[in-house]
Amino acid sequence: MDRRVTPPLAIRLASPQSAAARSLMDELSATLNVLTGDEGRTSFDPVRTVGAGGCFAIAYAVPDGTPLGCGALQPLAPDVVELKRLYARPGTQGVGAALLRFLEQQACACGYRQVWLSTRRVNLRAVAFYRRHGYLPVAPYRHYRNRP
Repeated sequence: MDRRVTPPLAIRLASPQSAAARSLMDELSATLNVLTGDEGRTSFDPVRTVGAGGCFAIAYAVPDGTPLGCGALQPLAPDVVELKRLYARPGTQGVGAALLRFLEQQACACGYRQVWLSTRRVNLRAVAFYRRHGYLPVAPYRHYRNRP
């Protein structure tokens, strides 16, 4: 039985340049650097999340408005969007899943048929999270094309 409780959340579209977004992504980059030796910043272009087909979202605690996590979508191909910078602050339960659902709904609303993402295999927690939510491996793409 899953006893995790999602705190009351408000998930809103936001600017990736906002103070809350920058703070959350800095935390994510520091975490990724420890886990993988790479902050993951080079494959994320905030400009691609603004405008047609992309978005950036932040999950806030209700009622105090504390930012708890973030995530983004950026266009990859006509029917494929890429999930980027999904992050939930440590100690929060259900925030990552709520953000993932929100972003999947945004992808559907934009007409995408597939959501892709890349994460390093050494990031076991992320790999397990995505598998739990129905994601399957795809061949490496973009700058990961020739890497396992």
